[in-house]
This record gives sequence, C-alpha cells and structure tokens, in this order.
Amino acid sequence: MNKLQINATVQSALREGRPVVALESTVIAHGLPYPQNLEAALAIEERVRAEGAVPATIAVLGGALRVGLDRRDLEHLATANNVRKVSRRDLPIVVAHREEGATTVAATMWIAHRAGIRVFATGGIGGVHRGHPQDVSADLAELARTPVVVVCSGAKEILDLPHTLEWLETWGVPVVGYQSDELPAFYVRHSGLPVDVRADTPADVARIAVAQRSLGLESGLVVAVPIPEEAALDESGMEANIAQALDEAKAQQIKGKEITPFLLSYLHEHTHGQTLRANIALLLNNAAVAARIAGALPP
Repeated sequence: MNKLQINATVQSALREGRPVVALESTVIAHGLPYPQNLEAALAIEERVRAEGAVPATIAVLGGALRVGLDRRDLEHLATANNVRKVSRRDLPIVVAHREEGATTVAATMWIAHRAGIRVFATGGIGGVHRGHPQDVSADLAELARTPVVVVCSGAKEILDLPHTLEWLETWGVPVVGYQSDELPAFYVRHSGLPVDVRADTPADVARIAVAQRSLGLESGLVVAVPIPEEAALDESGMEANIAQALDEAKAQQIKGKEITPFLLSYLHEHTHGQTLRANIALLLNNAAVAARIAGALPP
C-alpha cells in the first residue's frame, strides 16, 4: 500500500514545475483553539494561492501520509479530539495503527521532501529548551538532514534562542534573515542575535537554496522572517510573561513534550489573546513569503 497520498492539485503542480508550499497541521489540531484554527488554516492556504503558489497542507489521516487537504479534512483536524501530535519518530506508529496525526515541523519536512516539495511555511521552529539544554526539539535534527527551505519567524521565544542558533551552526544549517540582520523571536521582531546572512528578496533566498543543493549539502535552510511590525508584541512584556510561565511549569512539574503547549496556552491566557493574534499574523505573513520564494526557485 502506498502510504504517501498526494492530492490531484498538488500532484499536477509538481509535475508541471509550478510553485508549491508545504504547510504543517499541528497548528490546526494543537496550536490554535477552534474556530480560529480552521479560519487560520483556510486563510493561510488562500494567502499561498494569492501569491501564485499551490498550498499543500500535510497530515496523517487513516494512517496515510496526506499531502494536500480539502476543506473537510481541515475541518476534521480542527475539531477532532483524537488527533495525535506527530513528529518523525511517531510516523511509523500512526501509519501502523491507521491513526490520525497532525504533523510537526520535523514530520512535515520529511513528508514534503519525499513528495518533492522544496519550500515549507510554518510559524516557528522548535529548538533548545530554556534551562534544559539536553531537551532539543526533533525539528533541529530534521533541519540538519532534510533539504527543505523552512520559512518561519525564528524559534519560539519561549526557547533558548542563543543555544538554538549554536545547535544549527554546529549541524551546518544556514540561517537567513529575511529583510533582517538578526534572528526574529517569534512574537517579537528582534532578538539581538545575528543571522548568517541577510536576504532582501525571494530571488536572494532562491540563489542560496540553489547553491546549497548544487554543493550536495543535505541540510535544510532556515529563512527567518520577522513578524509584521503592526502585529509584534513588546519584548520586555513578553520576557516577563515567559518567566512567569516557566515558573508555573516548574511548580506543576510539567516537562518534556508537554512544556511547549503549556507555555503557549499560559501566554495566550495572560496576554488576553495577544499572542494568538500575533501567531496568526506571522503565519499568514510567512505563508506569503514562502510562496514568493517557491516562485523564485527554478523548476
């Protein structure tokens, strides 16, 4: 049985050499509340189309790796209670058990690459956790070994950004600042951490991606896009909220894969929804940038 199922629209675009942008599904099933999750998923796909590319939201449905979803699939992911959060290690489990799964950055990259999709848009990548340098997201390992251009707003601000950048450097993953000289910090435009190179246009990014492939380098390429200025949150206020969230997580002994969703939920509640609005704004912006980059890549 073929576990990789690419829908007709995406298949046609790939065959004809038209630009395609992969999109993750964890943000739908686990990252945003209903109905904002469904509204955001539809809006992100539409933003990709508006920029001349074909969206390919990726998930595991009934044990099949699905590349390109219809509205019914998106509604199911947005409302079902039994959708597993799926990283690379979980793929054989959900396939064998014919389960439903929302793909993280790592799993989406892996599936996108096997489908022949070169560009992927997401909100923020995982990274090294604050206070727990041994706790490293599988997203980073995937970036080290899967050649996909990942358009994001840096790593989530709740993470240890300096150590995350060091990890990417060690494993040969270039970090490109899109119209920025420093790494954005998800909800915040600036982190004070320099990127490896600045790129001001989609063509600039495309040249780097083409050169990377021509050299036979098999790592991904991080394209870090600052959140739109009008949607960005205050840096000092966010740091104070993150410190409180980390203290609360420690008090409740929340660890491992549960820590990120707890922190994001805490921030949503304690910023009165500001982080949710910022998250949606950067997702839409990243989707548009990714579509332009996909269009700038040679067929």
